[in-house]
Amino acid sequence: IISGIKTSKEVKVGDTITLKNNPIEQPLAGYKEATSVVFCGTFPLDGDKYQELNDALEKLKLNDASISFQKETSLALGHGFRCGFLGLLHMEIITERLEREFNLEIITTAPSVEYRIKEVNKEPYLISNPSFMPSAQAIENMEEPVVKLEIITPPEHMGNIMDLCSDRRGEYKNMQYLDENRTKLT
Repeated sequence: IISGIKTSKEVKVGDTITLKNNPIEQPLAGYKEATSVVFCGTFPLDGDKYQELNDALEKLKLNDASISFQKETSLALGHGFRCGFLGLLHMEIITERLEREFNLEIITTAPSVEYRIKEVNKEPYLISNPSFMPSAQAIENMEEPVVKLEIITPPEHMGNIMDLCSDRRGEYKNMQYLDENRTKLT
């Protein structure tokens, strides 16, 4: 297939290719687009490198469709991008690749998650940037993502893992001894 695609915005991973004279009505089932869960601002250290950062993110997106990014401007950091990742490790890998493979010096903001905000007398909406957070008086309800996590570990590490989880606002639900060498913490 010769597609003539010039940028990653023209097509998505999971698109169904069909014949013009014999098209199908529905795309093939089974593909689900990756959803970003961790977000951070990414800015070039040198403001003149903005276009290079944009080109680098476009090239990375061709190899890794789970990256999302959109333009963002900060008074302190200038022009950059709000990037979405599958998790913290994914974020670290991408920022490392930007620095090593594309020789870019970048600044990233603290990672955050998407919050569902319900303001008084308004419809709920999602924000992924803490700078868009409304005042506390305007918020009727605020939700953040949570995960049910099961950790399987040798029993001797259980105390350290429980401390680590509680330091990260984890709630202990259950502990089950699977055998003499494995314990499951929920």
